[in-house]
Amino acid sequence: MMQPKLHRAARLSALVLCAAALGGCSYMPQLSWPSWLGGSGDKAKPAELPPNPATFGVRQAWMARVGTVDFPLSVATSGTNVVVASSDGTVAMLDGATGREAWRAAVGQGLSAGVGTDGTLVSVVTDDNQLTTLSNGKVLWRERLPAQAYTAPLVAGARVFVLAADRSVSAYDGQSGRRLWTQSRQGEPLVLRQGGVLLPFGDTLLAGLGGRLVAMNPGGGAARWEVPIATPRGTNDVERLVDLVGPVSRVGSSICARAFQAAVGCADAARGTFVWSKPANGGTGVSGDESILVGTESDGRVIAWKRENGERQWNNELFLHRRPSAPLVVGKSVAFGDFEGWLHVLSREDGKVANRIATDGSQIVAAPVMVGQTMVVVTRNGSVFGFVPQ
Repeated sequence: MMQPKLHRAARLSALVLCAAALGGCSYMPQLSWPSWLGGSGDKAKPAELPPNPATFGVRQAWMARVGTVDFPLSVATSGTNVVVASSDGTVAMLDGATGREAWRAAVGQGLSAGVGTDGTLVSVVTDDNQLTTLSNGKVLWRERLPAQAYTAPLVAGARVFVLAADRSVSAYDGQSGRRLWTQSRQGEPLVLRQGGVLLPFGDTLLAGLGGRLVAMNPGGGAARWEVPIATPRGTNDVERLVDLVGPVSRVGSSICARAFQAAVGCADAARGTFVWSKPANGGTGVSGDESILVGTESDGRVIAWKRENGERQWNNELFLHRRPSAPLVVGKSVAFGDFEGWLHVLSREDGKVANRIATDGSQIVAAPVMVGQTMVVVTRNGSVFGFVPQ
């Protein structure tokens, strides 16, 4: 096993694997862990929470249950529905307004990635490298992947797209599972065991490959343009790890993303051009609107940048070492979870605390998502909460 110098060890927040042998050669930093694992090697004392001003009203509308979540879950939405999954392979589609189940299914194997949906098809990846696609709660097909995947599949245009841990991108027919194409490229020897970047933009597929946002032709995978968010510059494999991590923020043609422990930045997807990039030290994705971009750093700070140029707008240091989730910018608020299951709400304008809501006491494992008027969060213990801002 390789033994790189750990100059950045205290800043790491995800497991990394040896891409050349994804099943066997692994390297695991011991000082901090991915948010979805629930534990942490970070010995710094979490900040005590400030008094709750409760100036922004939030009402719990419903609660549902899935199994324990200890994989990098991406909560999927389509129309009025939300799709969630648990580590044991349970997948459930819920009504976003009421939490009522449309269906629940078991894929028969633990999961390493999910969920992706277009509202009809739902795709996940199992621990044994099976891309599994369901329709109406029934398994439609399974297809073995060439490498493990930790990024939720993208279901779009009657196809299922997969970003694997070896940085390959593949497309599969949505109805049959037949592989349509695969594109691979060489990269750094280590990769992240957490969700990356894979999203549609018009007739283009956008993928995070290393520290670059790459636009691909969804019909065959040919690259159309590439924009660097961060460039590997370290002296060892750990320091050179700058893969893009999800979620990303898209507003019109502006696509903003985080490069792991290196930078946040934005690109113009309509022109295929770089807009800006700023140094940042986080391991989870970002959220934003037409004027700001917000991210949570590895030490627990919450930072907002101006979307147009990346200049700092505000910085909240009240949540140090509380392992905040990726945030959600919605309306006048910024919401994110922490390791004790608190859902925190800040003012979008200045980052001041607006409210704090309890869940089940276990870590919130994914960025909150909006379904209609409901904000949905999922905890490590498998509780799914629907909250309605007042």
